[in-house]
This record gives sequence, structure tokens and C-alpha cells, in this order.
Amino acid sequence: MELWAEIYELNVRLYQELKADMRKIIGCVVLFFMLLTGTAGAQQTATVQEESVSLEIMIGQMLMVGFRGEGATTSHAILRDITKYRIGGVILFEKDALRPQAVRNIVSGDQVRELINALQECSDIPLFVAVDQEGGFVSRFKPAHGFSGTKSPQRLGGMPVNKTYEAGELTGKFLASVGINMNFAPVLDVNVDPESPAIGRLERSFSDDPEKVSAYGHAFAQGMGRYGIIAGYKHFPGHGSAKGDSHKGLPDVTDTWSVTELLPFADVIGKEPAHIMMIGHLYNRKIDSENPSSLSYGFITNILREQLLYKGVVVTDDLQMEAITNEYTLEEAAVKAVAAGADILLVGNNLAYSPDVVQDIVNSLVWAVQTERLSEERIKQSYERIIELKKQSGVFVEGVQKQ
Repeated sequence: MELWAEIYELNVRLYQELKADMRKIIGCVVLFFMLLTGTAGAQQTATVQEESVSLEIMIGQMLMVGFRGEGATTSHAILRDITKYRIGGVILFEKDALRPQAVRNIVSGDQVRELINALQECSDIPLFVAVDQEGGFVSRFKPAHGFSGTKSPQRLGGMPVNKTYEAGELTGKFLASVGINMNFAPVLDVNVDPESPAIGRLERSFSDDPEKVSAYGHAFAQGMGRYGIIAGYKHFPGHGSAKGDSHKGLPDVTDTWSVTELLPFADVIGKEPAHIMMIGHLYNRKIDSENPSSLSYGFITNILREQLLYKGVVVTDDLQMEAITNEYTLEEAAVKAVAAGADILLVGNNLAYSPDVVQDIVNSLVWAVQTERLSEERIKQSYERIIELKKQSGVFVEGVQKQ
């Protein structure tokens, strides 16, 4: 009876906070019912349209990787990954985590523009080009690179919401000017614990109020959307209560997370501008006792897709974070993430580095299909979502891709 009482209490509180938004209330009631009946891990077969595209190309589109170098020479591994494996996207970093004195990808706006142009020129299907430009402490582009930057989300959260919209506009205008089309921002984590090492201490959350987080996060995304930048909402299902940092291990939020942390994510689903959802690396045994959220069917498919009705692209947080690498090989994590419902596998290739990381993941996913750990239909589903987003956002204009 104690569990039922807790569910009742949570839903009464949720009703008060959401006021009249019945869709979200029903989703959360069903979610907790699933927990009681043990259906959170149930698998379902997805229906997809037929595509005359090879398995390898579809898998390639599901990869977004980082690389070393501020220029793209003909012998560069990333050009091989683009032309041979047809990867769907790249992510740029300012610093090389393993070589602190070395330049990674960003020197100046002009240099980044030339780099991206060279990469896009080699790709038959235009690339997603992503970066982490949240503002404040998490900013890959700084004044030294030609961008004055914006205040942290926490500081923006203490100002009128129009200032956050303007920060999004400023960010979007600059990113578009250098050729970037996706920003892994804004953060929709609720500032549950101001001392959370990955969120609160770094001023990455707009507020401890879920409604304010959704309003300010959406304003930032709308500002970027004016310039065609795809918003990367993160870190579903909510990292704000975590006592640990997923870069350094797997945070257990079983006793700190609450359903109210879903509210900002639920609120922005289906709204303009074009967006993706990034799944964080978090462990919550009440939802999935075996897998972190980024590898969990219960989190990605049952909660995000079926209960919150999200139909867009899901990207994992970096699969090279210690939250994942302490427990899984990269290849195993990739297979589990896709089985769980993830569409894009993000591999920064920065916390660890291998020029063959794309080849290794492609081979592991092809083998998983051949051995029936994954179905080809599951791969097609992600491929179609990715291509649809590229079309919807203007990254890909049908009929003009190179042959």
C-alpha cells in the first residue's frame, strides 16, 4: 500500500503543478502503472516504410562523431568516415581532452567555416554539425574565437525571459554564420540540487521551477531557430538531482529523481523549432534496474516515445563517458542504445580517441543485425527519423544532394 500511496501523492502534486495539462498527467499515471505491472521493459516491433538504401548507409547516418584537427586534409580519418561510412554528423570541440596543449577543432570563426565547408563537400547527404554552446561555463566558442558569448542559463533564469530569447538569437546567428546547424542546448534539467557537480555547480539550469525551465529553454531554442539551428534538449529524463557527474561514473538518481523533472521535456515536445532529445547517462532502478537511461528501452521507448508521445530524433549523450565505459565496451553500448530506441549514437572521440571508432561501431551494428540482436526495421526507423529531421530543418534539400 505504501507504493500506491506514493503514486497517489505524486500524481496529486503533479496535477497541482501542471494545472490542466491532462496529457502529461495521464502519461505519468500510465508510467507508474507500468512500473507496478513490470511492463516498462517490454519490447515492441516498430513499423517503418520501405527504403531502397543499404543497411550500411542507414547505420552510418546514425553516427555522430568527433575528430582531431582544425582542417580537413585528404588523408584525414574523418573524410574516410564521411565518404566510406556515410556518417550522419560530426561534433566540434574547442579542446582536446587527451592533449591539453593541442587545438582540437576551433581556432576562429573563419577557420571553422572552412572546415565545415570541406566536410560538407565530401558528404553525399548533408551532415549534422553539432556543438555544445549553452552559454556561461559550457561554451565551445569564446571571445578568442570571435563570439562574445552569452550568460549562463542560471543567470539568464534570473532575468526576464526575453533576454533568454535574445541569447538564443545571438547564439543561433553566430553558429549559422560558421556553418553549424545543431546546438546541444538548451539544458532542460531542473536545478533540484544546486550542488550537483554536472549541472547546479556549473550554472547550467535555468531554475528549480520546472515550468520556468521549460519556458526559458523553449525561448532559447526559439531564438536559435530564427537562424535554422536545431535545438538539442538535454539531458532526458533529468540530470538536476544527480549527486555525481556522468563523465566520471554512472550517477544513481533512484532516491533523488522525481517525475516532475520530466515536465520541461514533455512541455517542449512537438513545438517549434526543430529539435532533438539527448538522453543522459543516469541510473534509476525504479524505472530500469539493469540499464542506464541512455541504454534503456523503458526510458527511451516506453516513457519518452509512448507516454510523452515524442516522435523525433533521440541522440545519446557521449558514449565515451565513464558512466558507460566503466560497464560496457563502446560496441556493446552502441548495440544496446539502438535496441533501446536511440537514433543517433554520439561518440565525441575526445575522452578517448581512436581513428577507427566509426568502423568499429558500424561493424558491431551490422553484426547485430546479421545475428538478429537488432532488426533491420529498427535501423530503418532511425534512419527515416534522421532524414526527416534533415529535411524539416533545411539541412537536406531533396533533389539537390550530390550523387
